[in-house]
Order: sequence, then structure tokens, then C-alpha cells
Amino acid sequence: MKKLMLAALGCFMMTTASAQAWNGKGDQKVQAGLNFYGSEGLGLKGSYDYGIADAISVGAGLGLYFGKNDSKSDFSIHGRFNYHLHDLLNLDNNLDIYPGVTLGVLGDTFDFGAHVGVRYFFTEKIGGFVELGNRGGLGVVVNL
Repeated sequence: MKKLMLAALGCFMMTTASAQAWNGKGDQKVQAGLNFYGSEGLGLKGSYDYGIADAISVGAGLGLYFGKNDSKSDFSIHGRFNYHLHDLLNLDNNLDIYPGVTLGVLGDTFDFGAHVGVRYFFTEKIGGFVELGNRGGLGVVVNL
């Protein structure tokens, strides 16, 4: 019975961990997941964001897109700029909402994109994200 109580307490503590979805200047996040490439197909995405001010982060991202029926595959590399609404909207510590833009190359062409993202942390270090926009995505985010 003692072991069961300790396990239940441990699970409760993990689900109520005081994760910080946005810490402002110096905050670092790494994301990895699936990318949606319009009607063209799916892909993989990864990104890194670094907080340079209370509500602003910059970073970089990579994407690999697989076209339907092998019709077209592309590689993307871009810079990211996000404005975090955590403090402005007085959001829960586990939640962050951020509109942002990307600028880079997709295949052999110039690429500009826009997105609105949501991050939710389940523990101090691990959470999930969803980004809606030109090439929206969903996956896992890690708090560094």
C-alpha cells in the first residue's frame, strides 16, 4: 500500500510541476515534430528559439518536406522571430502563445512564412507544441 501511495504522489507531482512555458530573455527551447506542407504533403521540422527580450525570441529552423507520391521533396532552412504573449495575456505558467514569422529558403527559392504557435508544458522540461500557418506543425518541445 505504501508503494502505491508513493507512486500516486509521484504521478501527482509530475502533473502539477511548475513548468515555465516562457521565461523571457535567455529562454531556450528546442522543438521537433511533423510539418504540414499545404496540400503537397508532410514533413519533419526542427527549430531552436532563444529569448532576446521579455517577449521576443529569435531562432532557426530546418524542415524536410516529402511530396505526395514522391512528386516533390524540399528542404527548408530559415530564421525565426516570435512575439510571446505569455505576460500580456497573463497565461498560466505552463502555456505560451506566440505569433511569429520565418524567413529563409525552401528548396531553391526564397521563403517567407507566418505562424501562430501554442506551447504547453507537461513537466518542467517537456511539452507539446502546435503551430498554425504556411507550414504548420505539431510535436514535442524541450525547455533547455
